[in-house]
Amino acid sequence: MTCYEELKARGLIAQVTDEEEIKELINNGKATFYIGFDCTADSLTAGHFMALVLMKRLQLAGNRPIALIGGGTTMIGDPSGRTDMRKMLTKEDIDHNAECFKRQMERFIEFGEGKAMMLNNADWLLKLNYVELLREVGACFSVNNMLRAECYKQRMEKGLSFLEFNYMIMQSYDFYHMFQTVGCNMQFGGDDQWSNMLGGTELIRRKLGKDAYAMTITLLTDSQGHKMGKTAGNAVWLDPNKTSPYDFYQYWRNVGDADVMKCLRMLTFLPLEQLDEMARWKDAKLNEAKELLAFELTKMVHGEEEAQKAQDAARALFSTGGDAANMPSTTLTGADYTEGMIGLLDLMVKCGLAPSKKEARRLVEQGGVEVNGEKVTDPAVRYESAAFAGDGAILKKGKKVFHRVVTE
Repeated sequence: MTCYEELKARGLIAQVTDEEEIKELINNGKATFYIGFDCTADSLTAGHFMALVLMKRLQLAGNRPIALIGGGTTMIGDPSGRTDMRKMLTKEDIDHNAECFKRQMERFIEFGEGKAMMLNNADWLLKLNYVELLREVGACFSVNNMLRAECYKQRMEKGLSFLEFNYMIMQSYDFYHMFQTVGCNMQFGGDDQWSNMLGGTELIRRKLGKDAYAMTITLLTDSQGHKMGKTAGNAVWLDPNKTSPYDFYQYWRNVGDADVMKCLRMLTFLPLEQLDEMARWKDAKLNEAKELLAFELTKMVHGEEEAQKAQDAARALFSTGGDAANMPSTTLTGADYTEGMIGLLDLMVKCGLAPSKKEARRLVEQGGVEVNGEKVTDPAVRYESAAFAGDGAILKKGKKVFHRVVTE
């Protein structure tokens, strides 16, 4: 099976512009492709996971990835998939986030001479003269066509700033610039990026002619990976300080029955023959598939040792009700207590089980919280420090989220 055929078999390709040219480039290791990452946080999320795995697959097949850090485009903000304007970050924030991204990407992609590249579009976008940019590329974009793009249409009713309206031009210019300077001949992205990506392909065609157009291939990954990484309104981060290896494991262990095989195909490197056999699994066997998914992905992000710890802890909790050795934990100090007591709502926020006391109250009142195996429905409950002495206490949110609390 060729590399391109495997990508299709794994469900990673939704649309392409020039399929025969794409096959030729990818299957023969001739693709120099980029995927963009806007630096809106100091960690990548599970939502970026598909992109990282895809880059690794293609690099293993001899192709050259470009991880494009959006130091420039992040200063504008992508309106795709949003109903409001993104918070604007300072250049210092963006630079810090970009450095964090690089450290995480190096676990997946091999950088170096002749290998993967990491570029930052701030290096060229921030140097552009606005009038010169308008003269060079402005005539290549039809406002009518831009307004028909889905990423803009969904924002028109609530208001689309002129700042965000320029995002398509900036992203298109990225492809145009890298095509000319580093030989980038392909781009990947989610379905919400399709209009922006076509803009880059069209810009190269109009500026450099039809021969160049034959080399600018746009692929579109399935949107599944871009919808991953959020649970109960909270992002699932690749940084272990933001999402522990145990919580990361549990996130994937808890995927829906309908999604487990899709995730295994898209995100793991398990042979397709093995996955085809697993596709016939039903009922209790699906839990084995979920464990395999969670273990494989946690191993890729946090290493095999942490993946094994997370799996052992999860199995112990669900089979015997409580081995807290590798469970996420929070240590309370004297400063966390008021007159020697701490309220349940404050405790849940402190442990990261709820983003706010309002949300914590809702969970408690709906019967979704247990302390040491006993359901607590009174949000006014308070605890002395002695309740968390020794081995501490186990908080449980919902059916599958466990957290240990100890006191100094």
